[in-house]
Amino acid sequence: MSPTNAWAVRLVAPGPADRILEIGCGSGLATARIADALTTGRVTAIDRSATAVARASSRNADAIAAGRAHVVQATLAEFTAAEGFAKVLAVNVNLFWTGPSAGELASLSRLLAPSGTAWLCYDTPSRGAAERAAANLFAAGFTTETFAGPTPSSFCITVSHVPPTS
Repeated sequence: MSPTNAWAVRLVAPGPADRILEIGCGSGLATARIADALTTGRVTAIDRSATAVARASSRNADAIAAGRAHVVQATLAEFTAAEGFAKVLAVNVNLFWTGPSAGELASLSRLLAPSGTAWLCYDTPSRGAAERAAANLFAAGFTTETFAGPTPSSFCITVSHVPPTS
């Protein structure tokens, strides 16, 4: 597991009963780490790639059988869930900074519980990516905070809903 992936899982700090969404699960390394920390909770891992979903499903077969993991082939824009997730993780998912991503940002808004937090972690030499992602998220109605990661090229953006004004 890369230093950025390991750091991202530590940031999420999965608790035993957490409901966590992982966007862009790839081969399922972070999914496995998260599932290992769960007892009654569940990590739902999505990826648009059938190959990635097959790899993640194979790697996490025991956690899936135990009900601690669920792997789904879907894009963020098309994925739906019955209730929001208190924690959302995405590592090196570039859709948040490569364009406005209106459909994906609307989905993130629906999928993130009102008091939830998303961690969007990256390992990229493009420091401009952080500013573009934060600007896109802010324009979609989220609050963000960006901070440096464990390597010179890594960073994370925490994302939450804008609190309603009274």
